[in-house]
Amino acid sequence: MPDLIAKPALGLAPITRAGTTLAEADWTAVFSLAPFPGLEKKLNAGLKPLGLSFPKPGTWAEKSGLRLAWTGRDQAFLIGGPPPQGLPAAVTDQSDAWVTLTLSGPQARAALARLVPLDLRSATAGQVARTALNHLPLILITEAPDAYRLMTFRSMARTAWHELDETLSRIEARISAS
Repeated sequence: MPDLIAKPALGLAPITRAGTTLAEADWTAVFSLAPFPGLEKKLNAGLKPLGLSFPKPGTWAEKSGLRLAWTGRDQAFLIGGPPPQGLPAAVTDQSDAWVTLTLSGPQARAALARLVPLDLRSATAGQVARTALNHLPLILITEAPDAYRLMTFRSMARTAWHELDETLSRIEARISAS
């Protein structure tokens, strides 16, 4: 049987343009949780040992290195480790399907404003949105006013990186020209 070797989606070094850094986050476990109908309270009881509860739409919470982020109607991603056994939910390991990029710095919001159809001016830590990065599906996690985690399909990692790199290059050129 062949030995499989885990590799990063991109394996690219972080880039910094206009004081803003784009990087590929370290690989981590990602599990989709979708509660069975009518069992949301039991799901929260099952998540209690983690110190987490199922997130309200548009939010995420973190405890002990685990993050639970809303990702759609009756769906959340547990990021950072496996869920407890026996949850009353459809649990799917999504770890190898997603890539996470980080974008942080003074021009992060300006870069996303060119690529994401959301107004991020009032975005605060703890918010998450299921949206698009130009034409790519995106889960956008706001960690701070100028720091974001961007999750997209692993198969689209290079395109997402290219879109963000290109946008940061244009912002940098505009700043240096003024």
